[in-house]
Amino acid sequence: MWRCTNITSCRIHKTSHKTNSTKARDCGFCFLLMHSQRVQLLKKLLPGFIPLFVFIAVDEIWGTKAGLIAALAIGSVELAWIGIREKRFDRFVLFDTLLLLALGGVSILLDNDIFFKLKPALAELILCAILAFSAFSRVNIVALMSKRYLKELHIQEEQMNRLRGSLRLMFFIFSAHTMLVFYAAFYLSNEAWALISGGLFYVLFGLVFGIEFLRQKQAKSKLQTAHDDEELLPLVDEQGQVIGKAPRSVCHNGQKLLHPVVHLHVLNRQGAIYLQKRPANKLVQPGKWDTAVGGHIAFGEDVQLSLKREAWEEIGLRDFSAKLVKQYVWESDLERELVFVFVTRDFQGIQLHSEEVEEGRFWTKSQISKSLGKGVFTPNFEHEFGMLFK
Repeated sequence: MWRCTNITSCRIHKTSHKTNSTKARDCGFCFLLMHSQRVQLLKKLLPGFIPLFVFIAVDEIWGTKAGLIAALAIGSVELAWIGIREKRFDRFVLFDTLLLLALGGVSILLDNDIFFKLKPALAELILCAILAFSAFSRVNIVALMSKRYLKELHIQEEQMNRLRGSLRLMFFIFSAHTMLVFYAAFYLSNEAWALISGGLFYVLFGLVFGIEFLRQKQAKSKLQTAHDDEELLPLVDEQGQVIGKAPRSVCHNGQKLLHPVVHLHVLNRQGAIYLQKRPANKLVQPGKWDTAVGGHIAFGEDVQLSLKREAWEEIGLRDFSAKLVKQYVWESDLERELVFVFVTRDFQGIQLHSEEVEEGRFWTKSQISKSLGKGVFTPNFEHEFGMLFK
């Protein structure tokens, strides 16, 4: 039985996310997901830069040869550690280490450190090329790298479109830094080059992610303010595990975030099915006959509690026993639901007392069959009738 586990990590766009840009801006959970993915991607890529950082530190104290030996040792340890712990071969660590050794070796052989000084600029030039392709073209290298390093995460095209603004900012900042490193390699002192290629890089990196953090925080704050008084619904995967939460309006605005609902079919002793008529002022399927009970599971609420609450609110049914007979995903133009279908034969306590239901009565299976496909019933009920009763 599904039960809310109160997990609020945002992996919601593992489900379908076909929406326009206006609707996407309404979903602040995209911001949280993308921020989480960028942080995790950064953690995956940073090990590749460690040999360079080690070289700069050792070179300052013991010289170029010692720095190259230390960088090679660190790179080898990293490759072994990643291979044993994560069972994968990190080509990025290998590439950075070999490039460092090649340029450093040429610098030693020619007794000219200019080749080594250009190494950070060349590596950063590759980064700028990746950012440029990802931000300004259809070849989204960042998305491909994310799939390579973050196989457990699924980045949708809509998310990557939102990410392009951040990639453009990073491209301009790091392009300017790359040009500055080239200039320092040829025209400035070793100390100035080390400061620009090392310390300044960290400062700029922190600046970019600081700006992103503030943007995410501001967007999240605006979203929370806009939905402060709105009911929160759990977001689930197709197995029913809770993976987040969202305001009701966000779940129903076409983004198709999968959320759980309960349906209760009430039968009498003759096998007739009790249906409720939806009021004419309903936004979804007004004036049509529908399942006796149907409603959303609230965030933090389990299925049984939700079923009892909805049964009382909609048809006044209190004391009943029900059997879970089906669990399936239902998708409409506005939403995507994980439906828990129950059946009960305890009908004696039904008493309509809610404005949510216009009227209710029993229908025989024959009566229902004759009216199928004529706009009398909701599409969801017709689907379940064919699945359970026909």
